[in-house]
Amino acid sequence: MHDINLITTIAFGLLAALICGLLAKRIGLSPIVGYLIAGIVVGPYTPGFVGDVALGKQLAEIGVILLMFGVGLHFHLDDLIAVKGIAIPGALGQSAVATLGGLGLAVAAGWTVGGGTVLGIAAAVASTVVLLRALTDHGLIETPEGRVAVGWLVVEDIITVLVLVLLPAVAVSGTSGGENIWAAAGVAVLKLGALGAIMALFGAKFVPWLLLRVARLKSRELFTLTVLVIAMAVATLGYTAFGASMALGAFLAGMVVGQSKVSHQAAADALPMRDAFAVLFFVSVGMLFDFRQILHSPGLIVGLLVVVLVVKPLVALAIVLVSGHSLRTGLTVAGGLAQIGEFSFILAESAKALGLMPEAGHHALVACAIVSISVNPWLFKRMLALEPWLQTKPRLMALINRRVAALGQGANVAAAARLAAKPTVERVIIVGYGPVGRTVARRAKEFGLESVVIDLNVDTVLALQGEGKVALYGDATNAEILREAGIARAPYLVISSPDPAVGLAVLTAARELSPKIKVLARVRYLAEGGALEQAGADAVCYDEAEAATALGVVLRAHLKADGAIPGGAA
Repeated sequence: MHDINLITTIAFGLLAALICGLLAKRIGLSPIVGYLIAGIVVGPYTPGFVGDVALGKQLAEIGVILLMFGVGLHFHLDDLIAVKGIAIPGALGQSAVATLGGLGLAVAAGWTVGGGTVLGIAAAVASTVVLLRALTDHGLIETPEGRVAVGWLVVEDIITVLVLVLLPAVAVSGTSGGENIWAAAGVAVLKLGALGAIMALFGAKFVPWLLLRVARLKSRELFTLTVLVIAMAVATLGYTAFGASMALGAFLAGMVVGQSKVSHQAAADALPMRDAFAVLFFVSVGMLFDFRQILHSPGLIVGLLVVVLVVKPLVALAIVLVSGHSLRTGLTVAGGLAQIGEFSFILAESAKALGLMPEAGHHALVACAIVSISVNPWLFKRMLALEPWLQTKPRLMALINRRVAALGQGANVAAAARLAAKPTVERVIIVGYGPVGRTVARRAKEFGLESVVIDLNVDTVLALQGEGKVALYGDATNAEILREAGIARAPYLVISSPDPAVGLAVLTAARELSPKIKVLARVRYLAEGGALEQAGADAVCYDEAEAATALGVVLRAHLKADGAIPGGAA
């Protein structure tokens, strides 16, 4: 007879994950919820087939390695530096409050301080998968507020990685009566430093060189195998030789691979493996969840849900507003981070294996994750809907935006001084400084035109002014803002926002102040440009049409290169 425990665990686990994932997606929930429920179905606490829990834990470890490898692969220090002013203090402040909340719940339940601290940190860190899906679904991934949310989450991930490093030291100190905690922590940090130094000095040179050489062999399977070997080898080396968690080793491996010229191909090849084992990771977490524990510690679970769904969003919103950032940024961060996911499970598993967290903590975190991930899409949508509602309350908005308004007013005074210093210079006014606005400003400079940027993100405005450019904070639908931007003397106005309602409002206000100004507007779809053209826009650019034209040009170039059309064909 063959021992097929591994095969049956994977087969039934993936089958249950597929069914439950499809059902979850069908009713509008995240597939992660379905994967966790699938683990409960094939776990030892429900009737029917029971998977091998020990094998499930090892499969989960592979899932953790590939998840952390993916995080490291996409970790770019530049992205974090761009929003460090809010992301670092915000993530630290929110994590501290959530940690205190979890610690208080744990102490009330009779846990140790160490176990309560881990529980609080696990409740503080959000799921990367869930956050990115929420931002993508609402078109916020490339916006300033989206970048702040992602940077905020990166800082949370870094905090979690550091905690994973220190957990063994804390466990050692606990078994020795707490006398050697600093020595154990120091040894752990030294080992981490040695591993980091090896990866920075040796790995950063050797790994990209190796990947480039393998890529030149033009063998897809060898390249995929190389990526997998690097992830697994570094994770195993970090664990066996340096005492670091496999998660940390995989994270460092991902960072090193990310420096390679073929990092995009590495990411594409690692994605299917990561996704498959990530599913098994969530299934294994569900297998270890005893739903009967909900009856034994309902207070702990409800308390964690309050921390995750109420305390974290309110603290994040308060930090963003006090820091002088926009309400939209605060609502985006608050809604997007009101959930917990994969990192919380990794922390819980590590703490439980080291004897720092009781079984009840793991069960409470799984229950909290299922609920928070399920309600997050609804909660995120409701948070974003608060902005237009609050805008109907002028006094409340004035109070909320008091800090932002003060910074914006100072920025506009500086912009007015710059404009007054060169009153005869012709400038193009650009509304919105996203990717399109930045490109227009760069091309205007090439054509010898200076730009005046109007943007609702005060951080963007202050950054532009720091570069010596003219920028104003405010709503371009407001005639006073357009007047301050010098619309009476500007020959061109470019509306880079794709929202047709915003474009129409800006166009109407601009025409009243300067009837002869040439207005160039942008919309996403062909069906949205009619109102702008009727209102008098001199030109309307359509994202849909531009993409079609570009694809046609590329197709023609390939056909020409392949000899499918004559070289001189039009």
